Amino acid sequence: MEIGRITGVFRYPVKSMAGVSLNSANLGWHGLDGDRRFAFRRTADRSGFPWLTASRLPELILYEPVGQAEAHNQMPAHIRTPDGEQLDLDGEELQEELSQKHGAEVQLMYLDAGMFDEASISVISLATVRQVELESGRPLDIRRFRPNIVVETFNGAPFGEDSWIGSSLAFGTEFEGPALSVTIRDKRCVMINLDPETAEADARVMKAAVRLNGNNAGVYGTVIRTGEVSIGQSVFLRRE
Repeated sequence: MEIGRITGVFRYPVKSMAGVSLNSANLGWHGLDGDRRFAFRRTADRSGFPWLTASRLPELILYEPVGQAEAHNQMPAHIRTPDGEQLDLDGEELQEELSQKHGAEVQLMYLDAGMFDEASISVISLATVRQVELESGRPLDIRRFRPNIVVETFNGAPFGEDSWIGSSLAFGTEFEGPALSVTIRDKRCVMINLDPETAEADARVMKAAVRLNGNNAGVYGTVIRTGEVSIGQSVFLRRE
């Protein structure tokens, strides 16, 4: 059944840096093309999660991919720093700046399959964001939640995404459009506390998500059919 419309599409070329808002993007087998293909690795870390993220360096979310990252299907050429300077993504100057701020050496990495926390695509409804906003008592920028796809559902039920688990979502057309299998809820971390404009933290946001829904907001999925997703497309839920 048709459950809503896409109202936002976001790609994050460099893990934990600012995202790029798009009108449309190709949904491939590894998520949106160009999403989280780059990350800065903490070279001294030998764990399974060595990436430098905003949970360790909040200011990282203020670094903005520019240039080709704004194109339909391309990688970023440069990064705009919080000071307004434009640096080469793969240049020594950016690597040295981030290493200094982090307090330890970092190194740029690229993986064609992307570097994801749980799954390659995330979806959240506007109703969920609005409910967390209401509970936290402050206006919230959708970018705090770092979604790939934002959906405005017809029923407007907050946390309705939880009921999608085990089902599939299709975009554009029910049987031919790109689609994903909804696998797990999106358990939130301190990233949602960070203001995407200032990197200032407000613990009220995560506390609101905890009270409302056990700190879950939105869902992750696995791509089962590729194609283009666009703002304005219909969203179809298919129960398995």
